[in-house]
Amino acid sequence: MFFLTERLEFPSVESANAEGLLAVGGDLSPERLVLAYQNGIFPWFNEDSLILWWSPNPRMVLFPDKIKISKSMQQVLNSNKFHLTKNTCFETVLEACSTIKRVGQEDTWITDEMKKAYLKLYKKGYAKSYEVWEGDALVGGLYGIDMGHVFCGESMFSKTSNASKFAFIKLAQEFQEKGALIDCQLYTKHLESLGAEEISRKRFIEILTK
Repeated sequence: MFFLTERLEFPSVESANAEGLLAVGGDLSPERLVLAYQNGIFPWFNEDSLILWWSPNPRMVLFPDKIKISKSMQQVLNSNKFHLTKNTCFETVLEACSTIKRVGQEDTWITDEMKKAYLKLYKKGYAKSYEVWEGDALVGGLYGIDMGHVFCGESMFSKTSNASKFAFIKLAQEFQEKGALIDCQLYTKHLESLGAEEISRKRFIEILTK
């Protein structure tokens, strides 16, 4: 296992273990986080844990032109039920993602330390939020790191049915126009139902660094 120091570096992603764990320690400075995302690495750890850095193989991604939209969801998109904004309340979206109850998850990995770190990335223009509104109420959204040709999705939340799905589809439609990729990091059935798929880490890194 590679233990990070104050030096701004990461080992080769090929040295990650079978679960994708690459390194331990370091810090969450904007410089280190940007370096991590540029190399296909992301932090993921619980409260009271050392910082853990991951680069899983395979990698869950969405090629935006493969987004799956059900008939019922298309009706939602065609209606005036929701409307979308971007980067108008990043901190609120971040907080909502950290507190939303999730099946099989007792606590959150979005710790206070993580919130402070991603708020700094937002102020530097890297972190972005997509907000879903029903009238004047914020009912869903997502945030992630925009690397230009790859959007590294971090977390979503939904307070009403289909709200986070609405944000994800709108993100996919925007990035389809850019010819870009959405990084979903790890497999979930929900992401697969929306068209995401697993590709090799090697292929992901090739796309990320081209």
